[in-house]
Amino acid sequence: MRVIRPASRASAPFAIDHLKLGSLRELPGTWIGTGFKLIARPDFQNQNLSFLRSMGTLEDLEFQLIGGGIPNRGSEQLDINLHGLHYLQKIADCVTHGALHIETGMWINIPETTDPKAPPTVVRQSTIAHGDSLLAQTTFITDVAGGPVINPVDSFPFTDPTIPDLNTPANNIITNPLYVGPYLNTALPEGCLPPRLDPQATIRNPTLALLAAIKGQNITDTAVIQVSTAAVQGSTGILNIPFVVRNANALRMDAILWIETVQPSDGDPFLQLQYVQRVILDFPPKPNAPIIHWPHISVATLVKQ
Repeated sequence: MRVIRPASRASAPFAIDHLKLGSLRELPGTWIGTGFKLIARPDFQNQNLSFLRSMGTLEDLEFQLIGGGIPNRGSEQLDINLHGLHYLQKIADCVTHGALHIETGMWINIPETTDPKAPPTVVRQSTIAHGDSLLAQTTFITDVAGGPVINPVDSFPFTDPTIPDLNTPANNIITNPLYVGPYLNTALPEGCLPPRLDPQATIRNPTLALLAAIKGQNITDTAVIQVSTAAVQGSTGILNIPFVVRNANALRMDAILWIETVQPSDGDPFLQLQYVQRVILDFPPKPNAPIIHWPHISVATLVKQ
């Protein structure tokens, strides 16, 4: 007897499909929480060298399972099946609730391949409403006992010809007060941030907000997923519309996700997602001046609902 299925993707039971997601297996569902976003740029509107904007954020991040496998046909090796998630990210200003960011995309789990020879990887594909799209691949995936190791990320602009990795300090940090004065004199935004943060230190290294958010928590294990557009072979990993290329070229994105299991002193454990993301923006340089790379950094601490 022939079985008629609806004309849509058929999904296997939870215990089968979610395991095929690898490190992404705990993501399906809705996560909400708060964070901190910092962006610096030349102040063209007011003819100043530098402008810094820091914002507390409210975030809603939803992941939806893609039912069934996604076949990739092989010609140099056997076919592989991918498994993944759709996602929708919405970020608003913590005080005004005004929209700051909206992003759609997919996270895809890729099995080990023989041609090209590569270990299992994870890919993030994103579309951002400014006219950007990106493809980032993992540089590091692991599961660790206990809480996350969150290293500093520097928000100061720099002029290195090669962009360093997310947690690697740049060699040519700009110290000219005309450029970095706002970093030293800007207060942290009100609301949504943990209390008693040092403003100057947190603006220089926004991951301090992540460390403060988990202070005192009993985190029993952590899945770590690090991705970068620089990891995509043969491509910068980012495409931008001409206006963005000319005025604020998004050159590279690096991010780390920590999926944490938190055990409270009473009650059941819950899942928490923390991340840090750095986008490097290049603005047109002044005549006879080097190109300045401006880090745009976002951090957040979200709880699965």
